[in-house]
Amino acid sequence: MKRTLKRSALLVTVLFVTALLLTGVMGAAAGPPPQAGEKVNVLIGFVDRPDPALVKQAGGKVLREFTLIPVISAEMPVPAAEALAKNPRVRYVEPNGTVYALGQTVPWGIDRVFGDETHPFRTWEVSNGTNVKVAILDTGIDPDHIDLNVKTGYNAFDETSNTVDEHSHGTHVAGSVSALDNPLGVVGVAPAVELYPVKVLDDSGGGTWDSVAAGIQWSVDNNMQVLNMSLGGSGDSQTLRAACDAAYAANRLLVAAAGNSGNRPGIGDNVGYPARYASVIAVAASDSNNKRATFSSTGPDVELIAPGVSIYSTTPGDKYGTKSGTSMASPHVAGVAALVWAANSGLTNVQVRGILQNTAQDLGLSANHQGHGLVRADRAVAAVQPPAPPEPAVNVVLTTDKQDYVSGKDADAVLTAVVSNENGQAITGLDSGAFTTKLGEDEALVDFAETDTPGTYTGTVVISELGTGTYTVEVTVTVTTTAARDASGTGSATFTVKPAPAESGTVSVVDPITYATSGGRLGDKHLHVTIALVDDSGQPVSGASVSIELSRDGSVVISPDGTTGSSGTVTFSYNNAPSGTYTTKVTDVFADGLTWDQETPENSFPK
Repeated sequence: MKRTLKRSALLVTVLFVTALLLTGVMGAAAGPPPQAGEKVNVLIGFVDRPDPALVKQAGGKVLREFTLIPVISAEMPVPAAEALAKNPRVRYVEPNGTVYALGQTVPWGIDRVFGDETHPFRTWEVSNGTNVKVAILDTGIDPDHIDLNVKTGYNAFDETSNTVDEHSHGTHVAGSVSALDNPLGVVGVAPAVELYPVKVLDDSGGGTWDSVAAGIQWSVDNNMQVLNMSLGGSGDSQTLRAACDAAYAANRLLVAAAGNSGNRPGIGDNVGYPARYASVIAVAASDSNNKRATFSSTGPDVELIAPGVSIYSTTPGDKYGTKSGTSMASPHVAGVAALVWAANSGLTNVQVRGILQNTAQDLGLSANHQGHGLVRADRAVAAVQPPAPPEPAVNVVLTTDKQDYVSGKDADAVLTAVVSNENGQAITGLDSGAFTTKLGEDEALVDFAETDTPGTYTGTVVISELGTGTYTVEVTVTVTTTAARDASGTGSATFTVKPAPAESGTVSVVDPITYATSGGRLGDKHLHVTIALVDDSGQPVSGASVSIELSRDGSVVISPDGTTGSSGTVTFSYNNAPSGTYTTKVTDVFADGLTWDQETPENSFPK
């Protein structure tokens, strides 16, 4: 079925207006100064962390405490605010300025940002915004609009999820970002994004700096990746700047309307806030002739330009309407950012921003009018390097049934290979051909078969064919993955083959076994027991493994192992030995080529 894109439009810009300036604290007043005793709303920035007790002590009423930034919104008398501003723990005190929705001319722009009228559908085959969260910081969104998929959002005024749009501005902005790809109404730039209304402007289109900062904080806390702010104003705010900077540092991408304060010749630097901040993408508005809209703000902070004249989009009550303004341009950029991020979720916000800049279309306008140029969804998505599929992995854990084997006594070494994929899942059904075994540098023929435990395979190595020594066996398992690529993994294990005992010759435990103490009298010092070994010809036996049991008054206190030195002796120590009668029993002796005479002499200490 042929799809037709309706040329759509919606635009409203929000202006921050300084509602009050505190004399001596905030600078020169822009209007009548507050009267004595009058209470004012202020934003208090702290050097370290917010201190509500300090605000209350100064006579203020805490309205909101932020966690993203060290700021408290409060109401207090002017003298109290002036005094608080001088506290060394306070970085600044500023008026809680107001914001207003002011656009009314009202995008056809979807086809323009995709290059032509059919291109969106080709781009959406690659990316349509799936799994990307976009926050619309605005007047709310009609939650029941038939052409929008609206998630549960946040109301910065009463801190609830009531985000119904009684104004229409936010609903119109939302449609430009992600009106659904269906037979109804219009379609947005990224129709599959998760759309979250963040109500920072009231039903008349007005808000405050702290309501916007609270919306930014909620967006960060709830993992919104893209924040669209079709609002702005001429007044700067340290609180708003700090909130935007903190969100950007948290890997969020902030997009805002540049403002509707431009003039016909396009002269001057009149980009508003928050678009003016370095952490925010400032979006200017273009018309259907790829010219700057005469109302669009200009200046060096303009980063991109997007359709913003006569934009057709969603309005409350399952309706549609046309609006104009940089508020309508901003959601085009937010939607393209969502497409880029959906194409590769591993990108950072800085990388997404760079892609938008580098793929923008130069309209031949001044940089102060267009920034890097017209945002282009088709180019941006095409420029994304999709995340490389994870390399298939084969994990092999190899063990042997023993670490030491005796030549002539042990016939085989049993190898056990546990085989799994990169997710730790057992790889089953492998035949012996998937296994390659090396013993040292040589390939060994080992037939592996799967056991009753999925992913566990066993095979044997013939020990009788091996000389004495230490061996490393290495097993490589190769499988074909679902991506039709071979993947391999290797596991290894080490074992020792010891010589068989000689038929003649014995190791005798010689009497006496000698005892000694150190550090003082027995009872609080150390007891040392020395075992001497000789062969049947009376020569010391070095390198022999010796195990003993040392008993005190008939009870075993230690049973250590040791190895004889070049003199054929090995000494065992029992630290902090209490007094009593000690008896030593040799329980095991092993020496290459010799057997052990198990007759243990009677030896004890003290008598």
